[in-house]
Amino acid sequence: MGSFIEEIAEQPAVAERLLARRDGTARKIAARIREVAPHGFVIAARGSSDHAALYAKYLFGVRNRAIVALAAPSLFTHYGSAPSFAGHCVIGISQSGASPDVIAVVEEANRQGALSIAITNQPESRLAKAAQLLLPLEAGEEWSVPASKTYTASLLALAIISQELDSDPGFGSALARVPEAVSRVLDSKSQLAPLVTPLTGPRAIVLGRGYNLATAEEIALKLMETSYLLARAWSVADFEHGPIALVEPGLPMMVVSGGGPVGGGLESIRHRLDSAGCRVLELRDDIGAVDRSISSLNLNSGLPEALTPITLAVAGQLLAHAVAVARGIDPDRPRTLNKVTRTW
Repeated sequence: MGSFIEEIAEQPAVAERLLARRDGTARKIAARIREVAPHGFVIAARGSSDHAALYAKYLFGVRNRAIVALAAPSLFTHYGSAPSFAGHCVIGISQSGASPDVIAVVEEANRQGALSIAITNQPESRLAKAAQLLLPLEAGEEWSVPASKTYTASLLALAIISQELDSDPGFGSALARVPEAVSRVLDSKSQLAPLVTPLTGPRAIVLGRGYNLATAEEIALKLMETSYLLARAWSVADFEHGPIALVEPGLPMMVVSGGGPVGGGLESIRHRLDSAGCRVLELRDDIGAVDRSISSLNLNSGLPEALTPITLAVAGQLLAHAVAVARGIDPDRPRTLNKVTRTW
C-alpha cells in the first residue's frame, strides 16, 4: 500500500503512461465530440475531481472556446429536477468511479440522449460502465486518502482531450514535457521549507485566478484534510469583493500563480497583502523572478500557463505533506475520512 508521499512521487510515471495512450482513446473521444458538435460541456464531480472540473472550465473556455458548466448533482439525486442536457456533452470525473451522485448525472445524460464521457481511475467502476466513452487515468491503485496522482492525471486527461479537439503543435510539445516538469518539482521539495512554518497555525487563505483558481482550491483542500488547517481558497477577483476584510497582520496568505494574463493582478494583490502585514507566501510557475522579500518558490517549468496547474498542484501536495509532518499529523490517516466517499 502506497503512502501519500510515495504516491506523489509516482506522478511523472503516471503522466508518461497517460500520454503514451493519448493517440488512441483521447483521439476517439475528441472525434466523437466533434461529430456531436455540442454547444458546451456539463461536468459532474466531487472533491478534488470538482477542482479538475473547475480547471476544465478555463481550459476548454480558453483553448476550445467552449462553455463549461459544473453540474449540481443534488438536482438529480434529491430534487428530482434534472435540467435539460440538450446540445451538451456530459463528463463525469471521479477517481474511484463510485460516487453515486456523479453517476446519476451521467445516467441522466444517457436517458436524454446526450453524449456522456467518464474520466476515472477505475475502468471497471459503475461510472465507467454508465458512460458511453471512457478515458482511464492509468494511475494505478491509489491507497492514500488524500488524492495526488489521480488529481494531476485528471488535469492531464482533460488537457489531452483539449489538444485533440483543437490541435496546436506548441501545446502538444508542452504536453510531452509534463513528466519531466513534474520530476523537477519533486526535486525542489527542500525549497518549500520556508513556506511550511507560516502554515502551522490554525488558518490560512489561498488565492488564485484563471487556470490556477482550481489549484488554489486543491491546495486549500489538501491543507485541510492532511493538516486540519482551516484553509479557504478564493479567486483574487472575488476576494477583493468582500473577503479582503479578513486581512490582518500575520495572517498567512498564499498566492498561486502560473503567470499569463492574470499574473499582473496576482502580483498586485500580493504587494497589497504584504503592505497590510500579512504573512505572504507564493507558489509560482512562470518566467518571472522571485521576490526575495517574501517566502516564495518559483518552479519555472517552462510550461504554458494552461499546464501549470499540474506542476503547482504537485508542489502543493508536497507542501501539504510537509505541513502535516510539522504539525505532528499523519497525512495518511486523516480523521473521519475514507478513501472512497459516496455522496447522494
